Amino acid sequence: MIEVQPFAALGRFQNDWLNARYHFSFGQYHDPARMGVGGLRVWNDDEVAPGTGFDPHPHRDMEIVTYIREGAITHRDNFGHEGRTEAGDVQVMHAGTGIVHAEYNQESVPTRLFQIWILPGTKGVAPGWGTRQFPGRVEGALSALADGRASADGSALELHADAAVLAGKLRAGQTIVQPIGAGRIGYLVPAVGSVTVNGVPVGTRDGATITGEDAVEITAAEDAELVLVDVAK
Repeated sequence: MIEVQPFAALGRFQNDWLNARYHFSFGQYHDPARMGVGGLRVWNDDEVAPGTGFDPHPHRDMEIVTYIREGAITHRDNFGHEGRTEAGDVQVMHAGTGIVHAEYNQESVPTRLFQIWILPGTKGVAPGWGTRQFPGRVEGALSALADGRASADGSALELHADAAVLAGKLRAGQTIVQPIGAGRIGYLVPAVGSVTVNGVPVGTRDGATITGEDAVEITAAEDAELVLVDVAK
């Protein structure tokens, strides 16, 4: 089954530096029908103004993946990790037993990103952070950027969860078949462009929940950039 949440129906928050859309309940936006899917609990579509960002704040027992769509984000935390992640790349933070971090847009242009939170398979892991560039991403396929599944081959950033964050680009008219697997859920968002998933239209920045499918056929209606979370139920 493919269930689409249109971008126009997402939760909203806006202040003088952050313009956010929430795929699932977050902060002051609460919808009991939108509490996440499987181990995926948060998918925020954020635009952060230049020279601003998220001041230091704590987390624990959560795997937090940040996919940069445009611009860049600079991370700092109380364990001494610091680094910059730019468009097309990802960072992963393991909140584990507790971490305090800040995320700033130090660029001269807005930074647009997806912030994805996944429940860990085991609580109380050691906190950590990492970022990685993926210059060799293959067009016409979805590649794992962060992966904690049993099938993970070490080419992606580690996740302490039975889940993966995948991304890729399709040319207009191009079709791929993406495995999902029994007992798993997919959540697909076109960062750019639009697609059909088993014939169901999914527009730019819409969210498509994929359940009960061993695989899905994804066809690009126009040039598209896709992000998919594959997670255990």
